[in-house]
Amino acid sequence: MDLRSKKVLLIGLAKTGISTIKHLDRLGARIVVNDIKDESKLKEILQELEKINNVEYILGYHPENVDDIDMAVVSPGVPLDLPFILKLKENNIEIIGEVELAYRLSNDPIFIGITGTNGKTTTTSIVGEIFKKAQKDTYIVGNIGNPVIDTIDKTNEKSVLVTELSSFQLESIDEFRPKVSAILNITQDHLNRHHTMENYIDAKARIFMNQKNTEFTILNYDDLEVKKLAQKCNSKVIFFSRKEEVEGGIYLDRNDNIVIDIDEKITFLNKEELSLPGGHNLENCMAAIGIAYVSKINLEVIKDVLTTFNAVEHRLEFVRNLNDIMFVNDSKGTNPDSTIKAVQSYKNPIILIAGGMDKGSSFDELLEIAKSNVKILVLLGETASKIEKSAKNKGFNDIHIVKDMEEAVNTAYKLAQKGDLILLSPACASWDMYKSFEVRGKDFKCNVNNLK
Repeated sequence: MDLRSKKVLLIGLAKTGISTIKHLDRLGARIVVNDIKDESKLKEILQELEKINNVEYILGYHPENVDDIDMAVVSPGVPLDLPFILKLKENNIEIIGEVELAYRLSNDPIFIGITGTNGKTTTTSIVGEIFKKAQKDTYIVGNIGNPVIDTIDKTNEKSVLVTELSSFQLESIDEFRPKVSAILNITQDHLNRHHTMENYIDAKARIFMNQKNTEFTILNYDDLEVKKLAQKCNSKVIFFSRKEEVEGGIYLDRNDNIVIDIDEKITFLNKEELSLPGGHNLENCMAAIGIAYVSKINLEVIKDVLTTFNAVEHRLEFVRNLNDIMFVNDSKGTNPDSTIKAVQSYKNPIILIAGGMDKGSSFDELLEIAKSNVKILVLLGETASKIEKSAKNKGFNDIHIVKDMEEAVNTAYKLAQKGDLILLSPACASWDMYKSFEVRGKDFKCNVNNLK
């Protein structure tokens, strides 16, 4: 990929943006960087880039004239329907993302792509640990927080890149082709960006669009939208199911044993042996088994990881037990379906801390299900009133709206009784109050650990 003297527009300065600029500079590109934030809000990032001289910055507004651009690289958080991006499309200028750029520049490593509305990070982490345990040269990258492009100088055809992919990242791929892809589930999310469920599903389906019939796609048989995508796959489809015995796939039998029925029928392990709680984690583990099995990883290695793996940070992460009150950080619960899964993972009475940036989701189903074991709601962020209205319609009366996380934690603790679980699972994005869900989760943990 020859970018020498080509004028490349990078849209969006973020973690992936920094890495992308550094690589584009090494390739000799003439770089134009655009971000809607102004210079005062990007000081730390700009300091990291100050040694790179061949960069023109357009900050605080979008460019009006893009006629001389040769290629655009767009960050995942940037909508593709902005007027100047539509102008680039009209001019037949190629628009790709960091994942696609890294794929083209890489030394042909083995890509494994994992997407879905929920469970991506947990599944990606499990799969990464399995491959590491199998002594593979493994990199856990993508939406999980590690830019793919940072690996291109370190990897070769024997390396494995276990790649978490969001719908935003998948929108901007073109040639990207994983050897194994997986779609865990699809439920309503990011409708403020994709506008319709059809658009959202189409974005997720791009993960397998370039795969060949010698490659594999792992799909959730129990999710109707995911199951239907099998008809569009050129790759070999492996289903997983915890509800039905799927032929040629992975399923849960009547005795709660996970069975691998692909090349031969293998009773692998009982679901009670898995280290992670909850039905959603059972699905994550089954997807991981499918990915590892078709990648010819030793079964004992897979079993060892699945029976010892600890929860990833910010995903049903145990924080503290104080006076027989348990605190759990699920800041990565950024949509209602994710929070439903979190609530269903526990039998304790729950005080739920929720709320954040509005992505256009309905909270009705969450609150209907939450009635079974959520006794108190503590709400914050721009969706607090929206959730409160839905909660009152579902019969919730004990609702507290607070201004910040410190007040949320203190309020929840004052209201809690022995045996209760205080769960941060916001069902919303973090960007109204925080830079990321990680920062939100750390704030929660800090305030929990400050309790006396």
